[in-house]
Amino acid sequence: MWHDEVLAEIYKYREEYAKSFDYNLHAIVEDLEKKQAASGRQIISTPIIKPNQQENKFLVET
Repeated sequence: MWHDEVLAEIYKYREEYAKSFDYNLHAIVEDLEKKQAASGRQIISTPIIKPNQQENKFLVET
């Protein structure tokens, strides 16, 4: 079976990180949000586009 050392390291880190929060998703998200805020980088949200607001480029009026 194919083994990628980089991916194995990422999976190991991800497992250790989740385990440190007892696999509590809310605690993990809270920690990531704190790290994101502390990074000092500008956070840009993309606008939510609802399906009926999307432009249909293939619709041709006759």
